[in-house]
Amino acid sequence: MEKKSVKRRIYDYVMITAAACIYGVSISLFLDPNNLAPGGVTGIAVIINRLSGLPTGTGMLLINIPILIAGLWKFGLRFIISTIYATLTCAVFTNFFARFGALTSQPLLAALAGGILMAIGLGIVFKAGATTGGTDIIVKFLRLKYKHLKTGRLFFLTDILIVSASLLVFGDFDTIMYAILAVVVCSIMFDAVLYGRDEAKLIYIISDSSEKITARILEELDIGVTYLEGKGAYSNSPKKVIMCVMRNTMSPKAEEIVKEEDPLAFMIVSSATEIYGEGYKNIFSEKI
Repeated sequence: MEKKSVKRRIYDYVMITAAACIYGVSISLFLDPNNLAPGGVTGIAVIINRLSGLPTGTGMLLINIPILIAGLWKFGLRFIISTIYATLTCAVFTNFFARFGALTSQPLLAALAGGILMAIGLGIVFKAGATTGGTDIIVKFLRLKYKHLKTGRLFFLTDILIVSASLLVFGDFDTIMYAILAVVVCSIMFDAVLYGRDEAKLIYIISDSSEKITARILEELDIGVTYLEGKGAYSNSPKKVIMCVMRNTMSPKAEEIVKEEDPLAFMIVSSATEIYGEGYKNIFSEKI
């Protein structure tokens, strides 16, 4: 068990390193050279860079020191060690890639590419059980109290405040709008990286041909089906309600099965954003 644990930790640190590289690319090759402050500690570091000339990566590291101390108190040594490593490597890669300059001078392309790459880097770091420090730790604090809010949305709220403040430094409203676009793209992409695979369809089917529909779903889609006992309020007759959860890509096939077996069936299709159990997430795993 210990050997497996060590392998897992090594894997996590390799992923954190790769994610930090992606994060550094997003900042130094896309956002920072185009005056796009992406929010968070990185956005503050970009602003400080313009005011003092302090390298953005170095600024990120210095701002994170008191936040990391707070994280050590709240989340413990194991969490904070991986976070310190992620913070340090992000700062190093940010300073390293800064020497190459912008890959594009088009602010729209920079906002899109930078936002997507930053979200991928952040998402991988979070999945590895760490953060990149800064507002990541603040968001993790907020998630302890507001569990119903998704991480990407909390990032969005904190980032918008910092992006708005950057208007005082850059004084260009167009630049700020592009920075907000980068934040929006990052927020959406970040939730997709963290939660995308968990999203599925929750389907209820009320039909007089429930046995035939169930048999085909079990055979053709190979997913679990549960019967709920129901009763028609008007007819007072018992009904078998089919309930099943499936990946988004499977739902069109399920709808086709229902139409073929019972065109008069009553079918409810809704989105399920988080599913725990076999084939999905472990209910005992830590919620990101």
